[in-house]
Amino acid sequence: MAKFSRVLIANRGEIAVRIARSVQAAGYQAIALFSEPDSQAPHVAACDMAVALGGATAAQSYLDIDKVLGAAQASGAQAIHPGYGFLSENSEFAKRCEEAGLVFIGPTPSAIDLMGSKRAAKDAVMAAGVPCIPGYDGADQSDSALIAKAKDIGLPVMVKASAGGGGRGMRLVTDSDQLGEAIISARREATNAFGNGELILEQAITTGRHIEIQVAADTLGNVIHLGERDCSLQRRHQKVVEEAPSPFVDAALREAMGLAAVNAAKACNYRGVGTVEFLVAQDRSFSFLEMNTRLQVEHPVTELVTGVDLVDLQLRIAQGEPLPLAQDEVEITGHAIEVRIYAEDPSKDFVPQTGPVLAWDTPNTEGLRVDSGICRGNQVSPYYDPMLAKVMAFGATRELARERLQRALTQTTLLGVTNNQEFLHSLLGDPIFVAGDATITYLDQHADLHTGATLSDKAEGHAIAIVASLVTDNPQPAHLLNWSNAEPMLRAKKLRINDAEVSARVLARGSNYRVDFEETSVELKLEAHTDTDLHISLNGILHRLPWAATADEVFVQWGAKQLRCVDLTYAPALAPGSATSGEVQASTEGLLVALEVSVGDRVSAGQTLAVVEAMKMQHRHVAAGDGVVTSIGATLETQVSKGQLLVAVQLDSDSVSEKGESQ
Repeated sequence: MAKFSRVLIANRGEIAVRIARSVQAAGYQAIALFSEPDSQAPHVAACDMAVALGGATAAQSYLDIDKVLGAAQASGAQAIHPGYGFLSENSEFAKRCEEAGLVFIGPTPSAIDLMGSKRAAKDAVMAAGVPCIPGYDGADQSDSALIAKAKDIGLPVMVKASAGGGGRGMRLVTDSDQLGEAIISARREATNAFGNGELILEQAITTGRHIEIQVAADTLGNVIHLGERDCSLQRRHQKVVEEAPSPFVDAALREAMGLAAVNAAKACNYRGVGTVEFLVAQDRSFSFLEMNTRLQVEHPVTELVTGVDLVDLQLRIAQGEPLPLAQDEVEITGHAIEVRIYAEDPSKDFVPQTGPVLAWDTPNTEGLRVDSGICRGNQVSPYYDPMLAKVMAFGATRELARERLQRALTQTTLLGVTNNQEFLHSLLGDPIFVAGDATITYLDQHADLHTGATLSDKAEGHAIAIVASLVTDNPQPAHLLNWSNAEPMLRAKKLRINDAEVSARVLARGSNYRVDFEETSVELKLEAHTDTDLHISLNGILHRLPWAATADEVFVQWGAKQLRCVDLTYAPALAPGSATSGEVQASTEGLLVALEVSVGDRVSAGQTLAVVEAMKMQHRHVAAGDGVVTSIGATLETQVSKGQLLVAVQLDSDSVSEKGESQ
């Protein structure tokens, strides 16, 4: 195979930064691509040179094969690394790279095609002796056929997109009345995401583990595995926490699954680094789910416990080199855990968020690794995946890795865009996770466990937020704040802190504050403040709290929690007794991909009215009650802003529940 020294990275965000690191460490030049929103992104700065693609959406930039190949030619690239997502599992892209004389750092187009179809992949691995989940993967894709086959399989059943991955186009059905809607929505999501609406059905295993095996194969026929990753802690089929090795897998199961994964890779004449995913039942029997013919998001935990740089391994294999180690040379040492920081709001059903990155800082401590695609000053847009960074911890034991990671999240600063940092911190302390007993349905069955405000409900956090708002009112040095030659006096303050409206009376004596709430009081002292930090003494303990402010909002990092504050003290009061509105507004900025109703249609409570796609997720917007559609506020296949009117419904007087929200 051809040698190369200049690699185009056909991706963005944290994975582009991470690939550039290994490409440059190997002595090669790394070339970045960027869309219009990404012109100042960290991955551009991380590379030796960069090529503008133009456009804002993924389709206009990173998914445009002609533009990507044109950039490769213009930059003199000899190889292309696709990362994950975008074109990484697009066989047409891999084929066109080869036709253009470029080395595609990944498997052959035929292997991508085979494993990219869950139907064909199951047939291939079953022929190789790999166990599979019972189900239906036939050619008849009519709704009636799928409904009939699902009932034959028996509920619960999983409706899955045959193409693609990442949890998209998947629906768990537990009630036969849900089958029709599940098939329609899964097909629509699959078509939008992968350009292929073909579906398969599988018997749902609701108490199992999601265990995946990392494999590597060279061009000489050598195939090895590098142990397993446990990705069981999921929300709606999206991985939330990943770890290696699995607390559930013993030596015998590891050997059996490793052999099955190697056989699956051989079944498609695999080349490069890939992942074979399995569903493992409580009795430790396992079944093939799919093979991802690319680098995985969670690949760093395997790197941490094996010491193998998987991107460097990809570069070597792509140049025809043999695997640098044999199966008996693979050693797993210690334990690693990874969490993904997303721009999303856990308190609002994890709706993706857009907004500025006003502050971003991570600790530099032993056993910690952070792969990030953001920096201070970035704007998180609606056009791409909402993942911002991955935080990983390594330790000699699982408990040490868990404790290091949980502490790291309290030392990580992310201000501005709403994110899931506190949710992750809480999740790492969940007793079921601590015990290593989480299964694939645990989070969905306990959806409200870690989505509420835990720290912001405390009076101390509210008091800190109120004092921070006073600093913005009077940005003097701390010793001059509230100085007066008159007697100190109470002032009333009302703030919205995240989703809570908080009223208090504040007594200020120089830099000392007493904040009186309805049921308690908090005393604190503002020792000093800079543009980036507040130094506050609380209960005799000095805290350095990162903060940032815009014209309208104040943000404070309080442990793993972001306190987002809006001063309502002088805001006009809302008119009392107003009726609940039938207006359904966009819950997030995104593309309107479906309008299910027209003006004059009669709708019922909970009925889907519109679907907005943002950051690779689809959000159903439903009717708040029974009524009649009076107007449509947006056009299909156009970008809508958060809060924009989508559908207005005149609700029946006896059918008012709460505002229609995304689901």
